[in-house]
Amino acid sequence: MPVIIPIRDLRKTTEISELAHKTREPIFVTRNGYSDLVVMSSETYDRFAQIERVDDIIRNAEIEAANGAELITVDQAFDMLDKKYYG
Repeated sequence: MPVIIPIRDLRKTTEISELAHKTREPIFVTRNGYSDLVVMSSETYDRFAQIERVDDIIRNAEIEAANGAELITVDQAFDMLDKKYYG
């Protein structure tokens, strides 16, 4: 369940920091009853950023495949990685 707090609670910085680290989820801040900001721990941000990077890589690969890029099997990919990193 998402954590939602009113903007006036941003004065409680220590409590918000503890909550962000404890829940490991974004905290949604409302202003006049409407969504305004999102606060999260740096660890949570890093996790979301990593997921976005992976999603972006997959999206780019799908575009390349749709544009006719040569596809390889998983075994071929592992062979290429073995050669690249282990000679």
